[in-house]
Parts: sequence; structure tokens; C-alpha cells
Amino acid sequence: MVLRRPGFLSFGRPALVENQRGSSLVEFAFAAPLVVLMLIAIIEFGMIMFVSTLMESALRDAARFGITGQEPEGGTRLEQIIAIVEDRTIGLVDMADAKVEVRVYPTFGDVGRGEAFVDGNGNGAYDPGETFTDENGNGAHDADVGEAGAGEAGSIVAYRMEYAWPLRTPLAGPLIGEDGKFVLKSAIAVRNEPYDQAIGAPAPGG
Repeated sequence: MVLRRPGFLSFGRPALVENQRGSSLVEFAFAAPLVVLMLIAIIEFGMIMFVSTLMESALRDAARFGITGQEPEGGTRLEQIIAIVEDRTIGLVDMADAKVEVRVYPTFGDVGRGEAFVDGNGNGAYDPGETFTDENGNGAHDADVGEAGAGEAGSIVAYRMEYAWPLRTPLAGPLIGEDGKFVLKSAIAVRNEPYDQAIGAPAPGG
């Protein structure tokens, strides 16, 4: 005897299997958020790399001007250096929010160096009251021994720039930045040309 399943159990089943309309839409609904997130990340990282490259190029151009010792008419050398940085970043960097620092050092080895101190509590940082070497005689501990300015002939000068790039998409902020911004930094150290010396005379510190 052959047993057969009731017809109502298989009724309409082939139609359900063959009808796949809308499956692509469902698949896209699952994949779309990931695709959009990837596109946003690509755009954000692309802009960050582009602006970072502009900042580095701007500092190099500013340093090329600074080492010559030229004094522009109607302004100072430092003002011209800032103007060069602003021009080379083509408006993508808001100079009102950017931090540009130009400091003079005795040698290249002193760039970024702070005054020596006795780390009494061993926390790796200077705390008020700890003994330190007052190299410039200002009565305070300096975390950076450099002096503000573009220097004289033969001076070692460090150019630094820091800018908190505002991320363009809210989704990227928590992933690659902080408070909706990504901090970009660039720096370069150069020696000024011996522009006020006779040809062949050694530069100071050379």
C-alpha cells in the first residue's frame, strides 16, 4: 500500500519557491549600511590625508622663505610665514583655529627638548616645586627650550603646525576622531641661510 501526503500540505509550495521577487531588495537593505559606512570612511580619510599633505607642503614653503631672512614690506617675516601657510592650504585650514609655531633652537638636537628637572615623584612630568635647570633664566620651567621667532642668520628654526580638522560626517566622528575633530600635526626643522655674513664665512653653530 502506498501512502500519500494530503494535498493541502504541498499546495502552493512550488509557487513560493519560484517567486524570488524582492530578494535583491532585502539583500541590499542588509548590505547598504556597510557600503555607505565604507564610502564615508574613504572620503573622510581621503580628506584627512589631503589636508595633511597640504600642511606639510605649506610648512616647507614657509621654511624656504624663512631661511632667507627676507623682510617683506608692510609686515614682518613671521606674518609672511603665516600668510604663506594660509595660501598653500587653499582655504581648507581655518587659520583662526590653526596653531602655527615658529621657534629658534641652539642646535638641531635641542628641537622640542624641555629644561632638565629632577622627577621627584617619578611620574615622568615636571610638577611645581621640583628642581629644574633654568637655562634661559626666566624663573620658570619651560617644556620647550626654543624661543619664539624666525631667528637670525644661521639659526636653527623649527616650524610646527597643528589643526583640528572638523570631520564632515557625524558617523565617522566616534570612529576616527574626538568631539567631531581629527587633530593633524606637521613639523619641519631647518637652518637659516648665512644671509648677513660675508661669502665663505661659517654660519653660527656650524
